[in-house]
Amino acid sequence: MKYFHLIWAALFRRKARTILTLLSVMAAFLLFGLLDAVRVAFNAGSDAAGVDRMIVSSRFSIIQSLPQSLLPRIEAVPGVNTVTWANWFGGYYKEPKNQGFNIAIAPNFFDVHPEMTVTPEVREAFQRTRTGAVIGEALANRFGWKTGDKVVVTGAIFPDKATGETTWTFDMVGTFTVKEEKLRGMEQQLFFRWDYFDEANAYGSGEVGWIIVKVDDPDQSDSVARAIDAISANSDHETKTQTEQAFNLSFAKQLGDIGLIVSAIMAAVFFTLLLLTGNTMAQAVRERIPELATLKTMGFSDRSVLGLVFAEAVLLIVLGGVLGLGLVALILPGVSAASGGMLQLPPVGAGTWGVGIAMMVVIGVLVGVLPALRAMRLKIVDALAGR
Repeated sequence: MKYFHLIWAALFRRKARTILTLLSVMAAFLLFGLLDAVRVAFNAGSDAAGVDRMIVSSRFSIIQSLPQSLLPRIEAVPGVNTVTWANWFGGYYKEPKNQGFNIAIAPNFFDVHPEMTVTPEVREAFQRTRTGAVIGEALANRFGWKTGDKVVVTGAIFPDKATGETTWTFDMVGTFTVKEEKLRGMEQQLFFRWDYFDEANAYGSGEVGWIIVKVDDPDQSDSVARAIDAISANSDHETKTQTEQAFNLSFAKQLGDIGLIVSAIMAAVFFTLLLLTGNTMAQAVRERIPELATLKTMGFSDRSVLGLVFAEAVLLIVLGGVLGLGLVALILPGVSAASGGMLQLPPVGAGTWGVGIAMMVVIGVLVGVLPALRAMRLKIVDALAGR
């Protein structure tokens, strides 16, 4: 810290250039923070998935249905504790932009999903109301729904047998909540009765989208999965039993490999940042050759000059990077609110800060290595002579 004033003075020798470079670094780390938050948000539900739950879906496609007749056979598999099921419905409320996570569920669905809190009164009302729907509290607040309201959902696939239309009406019987902050996105779901869907669906009955299996011992999950898949082997409805985490990620990957997308974008951004800041540092050192020679004349060693230039480069990146990540921490709550809760972005965590600071230091070193070596090898006579 003894020479900090020298480093600071050198960094802001050309204020306009330094400020523009800092803004570029800020923008790069702002993008890094936002994209990393999106990646964490997509993986949050899978990371917190029940360790004792597995999902049985079609081996060929996660959107292909399975026959309901599989349920009792799966229940009979040794190691299986509870079996429930669900069916994707989708659809939207009023306008296509209000796409929803609307799912038809079995009567015991909430029994194997303890992360969702549903009061006994709401469960009872759900069981006695054929067209009943239990809605996530965040989703209900978003549209101003309250218990007793009729919620009209326009589906994209399944027509109602009675009307021939894809518009379905549900009676809201209550809400459910999720305690864990990182799972709060689950409250954007609407659950309705599978038996009502099965009876009214014009495309046929007796089929389920996927089957949720709760096992007695998570350590035996592999053997239980093999036994379940053996039931339908060589049939036209072969199954693939996997962990809930893997199943959730397979849904997310229909949008693309989020991790790969984030990595590709950030690689391009930081490569551009290296070129930009590298050129800035090289130009700054060229302009200060007489000053560096003066420092050596005053007794600064080659290594001291090397360290000063390295420190300047690292300080430039760290300063811009910290400001960028700090800005991310400020705007993430606003981004989540603006999405209406559809995208529950987590705050900037210690992991993101750790990776970010490590990247700042590495980029600073890479940016400063050539200018620093040039400054170290600088000969006083040549520098003062302008050669």
